[in-house]
Amino acid sequence: MRRPYPDRAAAGRALADELRPVAGSVLVLGLARGGVPVAAPVADALSAELDVLVVRKLGLPGQPELAMGAIAGTELVRNESVPVDPETLETVRRSEAVELRRREQVYRADRPPIEVRDRVVILVDDGLATGSTMRAAVEAVRRNGPARVIVAVPVGGAATCRLLSRVADQVVCAWIPQYFSAVGQAYRDFSPVGDDEVRRVLAESTAQRPGG
Repeated sequence: MRRPYPDRAAAGRALADELRPVAGSVLVLGLARGGVPVAAPVADALSAELDVLVVRKLGLPGQPELAMGAIAGTELVRNESVPVDPETLETVRRSEAVELRRREQVYRADRPPIEVRDRVVILVDDGLATGSTMRAAVEAVRRNGPARVIVAVPVGGAATCRLLSRVADQVVCAWIPQYFSAVGQAYRDFSPVGDDEVRRVLAESTAQRPGG
């Protein structure tokens, strides 16, 4: 039986081994917040730039862990398996859009997003559950003309990985457990990632770039 990853950084190093064949002008985008500390070792191993992509899950009122969908930028992706009336969906979307803009300001300050056009973009999260947030991320990135979009995660469910393969050019999942219930089962330390950690990881990456 495979052992859980010690933490997100270790998961990122394992994921990086799966991604070494990727070539071209590579940009690694970590989905905030949990995907950023996973993405950093991937970017380091590939000598690629690292940036953050803020995606917000739209949780069902009263059951916030149940995703009605997700938003990234102006993109809304619905999880059609969760029935909800349009008014409820729009109320949650507006609330999460406020938090999305807050996080972008906190993480970026005055730094603009790194250009994705004509680049190989690797979207990294700490795992795939329903896949709603990752689908929103793929659709948001597609709008800006990347050469390829690769979804990369340390763990995920088989059905979700197959679903993402329909919208991404490639899906790299380092571990697909036979019995998958939640992303956290793949980690010994699955502590919440805070804003300060995201800022620190991005700042360290920026400092390592030429001219950073």
